[in-house]
Parts: sequence; C-alpha cells; structure tokens
Amino acid sequence: MMRTRLTVLALASGLLAGCGDGGVGETRAWMKQVEKQTAPKVKPLPEPKTFEPYGYAAREAQDPFDQAKLLGEMARMAQASNANQPDLERPKELLENFPLDTMRMVGTIEKGGVKYALLQVERTLHRVRSGQRIGQNYGRITRVSEGAVEIRESVQDATGDWVERMAHIELQQRAAAK
Repeated sequence: MMRTRLTVLALASGLLAGCGDGGVGETRAWMKQVEKQTAPKVKPLPEPKTFEPYGYAAREAQDPFDQAKLLGEMARMAQASNANQPDLERPKELLENFPLDTMRMVGTIEKGGVKYALLQVERTLHRVRSGQRIGQNYGRITRVSEGAVEIRESVQDATGDWVERMAHIELQQRAAAK
C-alpha cells in the first residue's frame, strides 16, 4: 500500500516536471533571433603565388661534396672544438685529485687583500684562491665570495668536443647554527 502511494507520487511529480520548460524558452527565442541577425564573415583566400623556376647551372656552382672543401671545414671545426681543451701535459695540483662533491666550503679568510676560501677535503683543511686548479674535470677557481667558490670546468661532451661548464661549492652551515 505504501509502496503504491510512493510510486504514484513519483509518477505525478515526474509528469508535473515535464510540463514546464524550465525557463529556457526565452533563452531559445533569443538565440534564434541572434542567429538570424548574425551573418558569417569569411575572409577570401589569398591569391596563390606564381611559381618562378630557378635555373641551376651545375657547371658554374661549387661542388658541395668537394674533398678539399670538406677537409677544410672539418679542420676548422676541429680547431674550434679544441678551443676549450685544457693543457693535459701540465702537472696536476693537489686538489685536482678529488671530485668536487667530496669538498666542503667551511669559511673564508682575507690575507693581504686576497680572499681565500677554506675547503675541507676528508679531514684536511685547504686554503684556495682564484686561479687555482681544483676537481677532476680540469676546474679553475674563477671567484671566491663569502658564500661560495665558483669554478669553471672543461669537460668532453658526447662527440668528444671540449666544452666549459660552471660549478660551485657553497658554504656549509653548521647544524648548531640552525
């Protein structure tokens, strides 16, 4: 009995909901009016460009596969790629035996107008300045500041060319200071 009442009530409310337009009648009328007033604007296509043939005179042009030209270009490229090549014959300095990630900057000092960074490697403290060699990638210290040591390294890329990249060692803060 209760179930039939609920069913009848649900059907009646569904029929009543279907009778109204839900307030969209005005919106539909406005959309039709705007659609009639709006005319589509289509730009005309541009005129196609005329093809002008180019005459290729093979006898007058330089051969792109000429051996002399290719060898000259390869020599020029090899010279350019070796511009960043470090001096591999010079004796290494002490700090060039250690990778940069094993070094910690623990402070700076100034002596005679020259700023030095204090680097700790393993349990040894080293004093370094601009111009010194450091790290295993032919690094040279370019700048010592209060918070970091800036280093320019020369490394070979995948093609064997020498390229420069920048690295730095930042000042390590003690846990107690935090």
